[in-house]
Amino acid sequence: MIEIGKYHELEILRETSVGLFLGDEEGEDILLPNKYMPESYDIGDKLTVFVYRDYAERKIATNLTPKILLNEFALLEVTDVSDVGAFLDWGLEKNLMVPFKEQRQKMIKGRWYVVCMELDTQTDRLFASNKIEKRLNNEELSVKDGDEVGVLVYQKTDIGYSVIINNKHKGLIFENEIFQELRIGDKLTGFVKKIREENKLDITLQPIGFKKFNDANMEAIYNALINHGGHLPLTDKSPPGIIYSELGMSKKAFKKAVGSLYKERKITIESAGIKISSSDENE
Repeated sequence: MIEIGKYHELEILRETSVGLFLGDEEGEDILLPNKYMPESYDIGDKLTVFVYRDYAERKIATNLTPKILLNEFALLEVTDVSDVGAFLDWGLEKNLMVPFKEQRQKMIKGRWYVVCMELDTQTDRLFASNKIEKRLNNEELSVKDGDEVGVLVYQKTDIGYSVIINNKHKGLIFENEIFQELRIGDKLTGFVKKIREENKLDITLQPIGFKKFNDANMEAIYNALINHGGHLPLTDKSPPGIIYSELGMSKKAFKKAVGSLYKERKITIESAGIKISSSDENE
């Protein structure tokens, strides 16, 4: 079955006056209108297309890129409000509707909201909702301590930012661990720092721990030293913001990595900064 709201790799079955008909292995076919056809093709070729319903509620394929996929979250702009709901720009010709019952508060034209796109199984139509919390489940976690995860920032709180993790779970980035500007709707790579009681997830944007030669911390510092002629004007007294802007890591991670590099005699520590050791330069 060719489900809407998703990408599919489909075979070109035949060419008609209105476009190409594409099909799957189960025998279902679907139209790729003329305006979305590739410049060159052969019958039997495979095309990756996105499938949704057009204004006539027909299931069609497109090569346009949607800003959100089924069961995923994204920050979208309200382009119109009518007596049936709000409509969002999601990158396709037909806007995505948010029914009034799926709005936490009445949406306003021109404003941006983090929403989830879902499928109404009774009508087989896509819709969006900004009732985020009920779509996040931390009862059964699919992540563990230290895991790298995808995060989407969706709410500012008194102690940091609430984030959506892997389109499944809710997490929190604490204010004192943020060393860059965050905005609602930002999609970032994060790491599970800690799983607290009731499966509450603490997320950090800095990699946790390191291997023999830490990819995220030790290696980043060492590569930065090489790129700056063997010297960096950073010390344990440097402001956290300066360290983050130069290396993309927290001051705590910087100090830990510098200590490890020093123990391995990869660098020397001076009052004006850190430097690649002379023995390492000669290797």
